[in-house]
Amino acid sequence: MWNFAVAVFLVELYGNSLLLTAVYGLVVAGSVLLLGAIIGDWVDRNPRLKVAQTSLLVQNSCVIVCGILLMAVFHFKEQLVGLYNGWILTTCYILVITIANIANLASTATSITIQRDWVVVVAGQDSSKLADMNATVRIIDQLTNILAPMLVGQIMAFGSHFIGCGFISGWNLCSMCLEYALLWKVYQKTPALAVKAGQKEQQLELKQLSSPKDSENSQSPEESSQPLMNETSVAAEPDPPTQHSCCYQVSEPLRTLKAGWVAYYNQNIFFAGMSLAFLYMTVLGFDCITTGYAYTQGLNGSVLSLLMGASAITGICGTVAFTWVRKKCGLIRTGFFSGVAQLSCLILCVVSVFAPGSPFDLSVSPFQDLYTHLMGETMLPEAEHSLTDIHIGGNATTTTDAPAEELAPLQSYMSVSLLFAGVIAARVGLWSFDLTVTQLIQENVIESERGVINGVQNSMNYLLDLLHFIMVILAPNPEAFGLLVIISVSFVAMGHIMYFRFAFKSLGSRLFLCCSPEQKAEVLTPP
Repeated sequence: MWNFAVAVFLVELYGNSLLLTAVYGLVVAGSVLLLGAIIGDWVDRNPRLKVAQTSLLVQNSCVIVCGILLMAVFHFKEQLVGLYNGWILTTCYILVITIANIANLASTATSITIQRDWVVVVAGQDSSKLADMNATVRIIDQLTNILAPMLVGQIMAFGSHFIGCGFISGWNLCSMCLEYALLWKVYQKTPALAVKAGQKEQQLELKQLSSPKDSENSQSPEESSQPLMNETSVAAEPDPPTQHSCCYQVSEPLRTLKAGWVAYYNQNIFFAGMSLAFLYMTVLGFDCITTGYAYTQGLNGSVLSLLMGASAITGICGTVAFTWVRKKCGLIRTGFFSGVAQLSCLILCVVSVFAPGSPFDLSVSPFQDLYTHLMGETMLPEAEHSLTDIHIGGNATTTTDAPAEELAPLQSYMSVSLLFAGVIAARVGLWSFDLTVTQLIQENVIESERGVINGVQNSMNYLLDLLHFIMVILAPNPEAFGLLVIISVSFVAMGHIMYFRFAFKSLGSRLFLCCSPEQKAEVLTPP
């Protein structure tokens, strides 16, 4: 609810400009990219209940404070504009973005500890139960992402942004109490959550490894293959002056960050995690970019809402299909089949680039709009069709001086129809693949490193997501969108090639068997 509303509030605050929203998105992506490993390490080093309570309290408190601050800005905006040449209002903008960013970081910690750690402990050693719980959590998450924006949108439409801010603040206050009660109930019913198994034993082993006597002995292959997350901190304990020095304390986050990324690279599921991250480098999703392109091609808000509903339904179908395919074929094969299904559907998106009605035009430079703004030119090239013409005659574009030949209504919408057909159909494979990689990380990362590895995974996801926004900024005109589609499908294909490498290394030729006797007992081969 808050993720949807904050973007709307920032647009409204800055005079229907996307500047504050873009700044907020950049700050959020950069923060998670830099702090993901540190947040995960904090999750690993502290008791589960403390982490859940702290992150839940910080997240909801920041949203409440941010909502109250936005209410004050909306109510006194005219007075704030005239104070100190608008610097008070600018300070309020900075505070809103900063507090909202803290809330997002706390939400990241909550997601890591609940969805990546608690779920594994509650499921125990039952892989089928873990898959069902992951699928259930994902379905709830998808339904929430659909219903919450609808509720907030109706409140702001029939009320005001001031009322919307107040409603969200009150909602988070009530939901914080309810979430805390539910977490406490789950914690009480699952005694295993009170102890992080293996953490104390691993620390003792690391201390022994760091002793002078044991350092002379060679490590066994099993020990050398395990990433030693706490090695730097444990090894520093025998050196009190260095440990308590100011430089050591200042550089500790950097060492944690480095250790986290090194540990992520050393995981046997490294290529599986990287494959998931590469799927974020795409414009083929229902975000502001695809929605904006759809508007330029003549689709109105009503049609887009129906398409988003269809996308949600196919996403839920993919979540349900994941549990069924995993039981029949095993977890690793499920990811392989999901990738094939997603790529097969995305072929429609590539076809749409060259279909009738597509604005794709290589004669128009993808960087033309960016060059125009940077060089300060005032005259922009006139479009061959206006948005009104699109609604009447379709979305055909030609670049000749003679009057363009109008396409038939069926042909004019053929390109955008193929595009969204591919995007919607690909959600089945996408969500099934996402759940596959999620469970692979849950099952194959040791408990004491579960937080930091998932933190780095979030950082990788945000990094590729940030790159896709940069790609759109460099080529923002509709004529270049077809090029962005081809690049996006290429990155998705590279991601699934990485997963194929991981899956083939784990199963060999057995990967191509739909079902096998050992499907319920797949064990990853060591790196």
